[in-house]
Amino acid sequence: MAFVVVQHLDPTRKGLMAELLQRSTAMEVVQVKDHTRVRADCVYVIPPNKDMSILHGVLHLFEPTEARGMRFPIDYFFRSLAQDQRQHGVGVILSGMGSDGTLGVRAIKEKMGLVVVQEPSSAKFDSMPRSVIDAGLADIVALVEELPARISAHFKHPPPEAKAGPSGDEMMQSALEKILILVRTRTSYDFTLYKSNTLYRRIERRMGIHQVDRIAQYVKYLGENPQEIDLLFKEFLIGVTGFFRDPLAWEVLREETLPALVASRPVGSLLRAWVAGCSTGEEAYSLAIAFKEATENSELRKNLKLQIFATDLDADAIAKARHGVFSENGVSDMSSAQIRRFFTKEEGGYQVRAEIREMVIFSPHSLIMDPPFTRLDILSCRNLLIYLSAAIQKKLFPLFHYSLAPGGVLFLGNSETIGQFTDLFETLSGKSRIFRRMESPIRLEPIDFPSSFSYLPRLAASAPLDTKPQPSLQILAEQLVLRHYAPPTVLVNEQGNILYISGHTGKYLEPAAGKANWNIFAMARVGLRRELTGAVQQALRQIDPVVLKGLKVVENRGFQWVDVTVQKIEESEPLRGLLIVLFVDVPVPLHVQERKQGGKKTAPPKQAVRLAMEVELQQALAEVQNTRDEMQVSQEELRATNEEMQSTNEEMQSTNEELTTSKEEMQSLNEELQTVNAELQCKVDELSRSNNDMKNLLNSTDIATLFLDNDMKVRRFTTQATKIIQLIPGDVGRPITDLASDLIYPELTEDASEVLRKLGFSEKPIRSRDGRWFAVRIMPYRTLDDRIDGVVITFGDITVAKTLEGKLNEMQCVLEKRLLGQATKLDKARVDLKAERKRTQKAVKKQPDAGEP
Repeated sequence: MAFVVVQHLDPTRKGLMAELLQRSTAMEVVQVKDHTRVRADCVYVIPPNKDMSILHGVLHLFEPTEARGMRFPIDYFFRSLAQDQRQHGVGVILSGMGSDGTLGVRAIKEKMGLVVVQEPSSAKFDSMPRSVIDAGLADIVALVEELPARISAHFKHPPPEAKAGPSGDEMMQSALEKILILVRTRTSYDFTLYKSNTLYRRIERRMGIHQVDRIAQYVKYLGENPQEIDLLFKEFLIGVTGFFRDPLAWEVLREETLPALVASRPVGSLLRAWVAGCSTGEEAYSLAIAFKEATENSELRKNLKLQIFATDLDADAIAKARHGVFSENGVSDMSSAQIRRFFTKEEGGYQVRAEIREMVIFSPHSLIMDPPFTRLDILSCRNLLIYLSAAIQKKLFPLFHYSLAPGGVLFLGNSETIGQFTDLFETLSGKSRIFRRMESPIRLEPIDFPSSFSYLPRLAASAPLDTKPQPSLQILAEQLVLRHYAPPTVLVNEQGNILYISGHTGKYLEPAAGKANWNIFAMARVGLRRELTGAVQQALRQIDPVVLKGLKVVENRGFQWVDVTVQKIEESEPLRGLLIVLFVDVPVPLHVQERKQGGKKTAPPKQAVRLAMEVELQQALAEVQNTRDEMQVSQEELRATNEEMQSTNEEMQSTNEELTTSKEEMQSLNEELQTVNAELQCKVDELSRSNNDMKNLLNSTDIATLFLDNDMKVRRFTTQATKIIQLIPGDVGRPITDLASDLIYPELTEDASEVLRKLGFSEKPIRSRDGRWFAVRIMPYRTLDDRIDGVVITFGDITVAKTLEGKLNEMQCVLEKRLLGQATKLDKARVDLKAERKRTQKAVKKQPDAGEP
């Protein structure tokens, strides 16, 4: 393995992490330089004030693009690691503040990598580990001491492989089906229509974490551990998301597609959008922000509203999306202007503003199991189809066409396309994967709705799916009767929420202004609202139907007289407790016709009573209108009070933001101080060790040593030096001339100054007052950067040598005297011998020559 360490470092200080780590490992530890190739069994440390990425096993450094305090170097590196190393990448999150790393490990997990997290209770700062755990992304959570063995065991455990041959494939398929049955039983979601290879990879990853070799063993493990089924379900749902993912595609949508769509819709209309697979909501909020930005253009201000339905399988992700709070690194891909415009700063991160949050409705929903949303203007299904089988994709595109309104927009991911369905959609931007619904001719094959998707595997070997059953005569006759003779009908619940509509009800109901509201009381036209409310309440209390005769309904072209029948359903078990509302048009009453014709005929008594009742009704309506006006005034006052409270709340929130900012700055400063303190502590320990080493070294040599600075003041001395010069610890910093010395060496200061001047050295034997002798050696004090910073004086005790030298000198004198006496005697003997030789020669010359001498 190779190890890369990414830490939050102070950009203004030199990093010491490489030096600190080198003391704890035998592996080579280096601070990364640009274009460093990664090697096994090496540790690479990010330098300060740099962002780092990896490509093809090579580390690259970048200048940070964000302002200080908004950088996320861990996320930045983890994302590149996921793309480059895929399943071989491991993201390890240790102690740290903030949430940096959470988005990065999500990308690692998406590429089948391993995510390892330190146990938060053992971390000095638990924010980063806890953020990953709360996001449900941690594969292994353990103490730091246990993490290396867990990582090593994970990679030493080989990935499970299917046996070769048809039997092995059948075994794997059977085990996969059993696993999907267990997941469906526990979660109610069916993954049989997902791509098998994707599911296999997710399952093998969980098997690798638990070190299970055979898939049959894992099936047994799932049956014994229901919590593992929940984790596997989360594993199936893991997906990378973010604000404005694929920025170029979003730019095309904002600058071109949305303006064209808005221009094609009438003023004041409500646009509907569906974001399928929204995860934690970033995609849905991105669409809302893009719509706001597109419609803020003065040319497109048509008082349009956008209602977004955002759905996903993961209920936990939906709950987080509803909360609308994202961490700092969660919004890091957005511009600072967008953050200021559409978010408010909170302690937990950034809160989506109310104007954006109110545009989105979140709901758990399965694209392949639940009914689709309809009459949509925008359908965003990005990076979801790539996980589904080809057969399901072929069924979904006709369903998308059915869900979209004429001219509606389909927005796909950058790896997805419409395939063969060019007759259903036209391309607006092929590179951005934006398509528009076309008005195509009637297709021969029927549209399969989600309820029929799950039967695809069983029908694969049977009759072709495009065979359309012929309707029976009974069905055709019933449809004709319902179309031409049955009255318009609405099915509602006890609260008046509309569940089903039959026939044309536009004359009686209309969409209410403002937020979409499918309630019959809100949608009832003028003339029906008050009466319909009472009729529904009465129908809930009795068995017989409630009939309202001759109601005058205001419609677009005038008035319509209608009879309304409300009845509670008791017969059908699935519909029991619901209400059915029928609308029947009736002719204009006779007295109204006569009034219009200006007739003077005396009205019959019954008609007079009816006229009186109408007058009373008008008075009652006027009273109701007055009451409603008073309520509106009270509502306006309450609204004004609410606005004042909101203003006060905003001021408090502003103060809270300032405090939060100050707190974050203090936290950041505290983290930097902790890092610097650790570095300084390591330096202190290192200096202490060096000081101890030097002290022991000097004491072991048994040589008296004295260190002086350039001003001849004492800097340091050894214990042996106190026996020569009267030194105590308090003398450090005092001039050497102020100290008493046993040496008879008044030229010490002059010789030391001469050494500093010439940068040579001086060595002299000096006698002390007690008869000892010392070899005094004076040398310059050189620092590591070759700078002279004083002198070093050593005192070598040479008393023994001097004593021996004196004895040798005395012995030499004695020997010299003896030698001189012997030389004198020798000279005298030589003279005597010479004289004797002369005498002998003379005696010989005087004798006569008598042969041989």
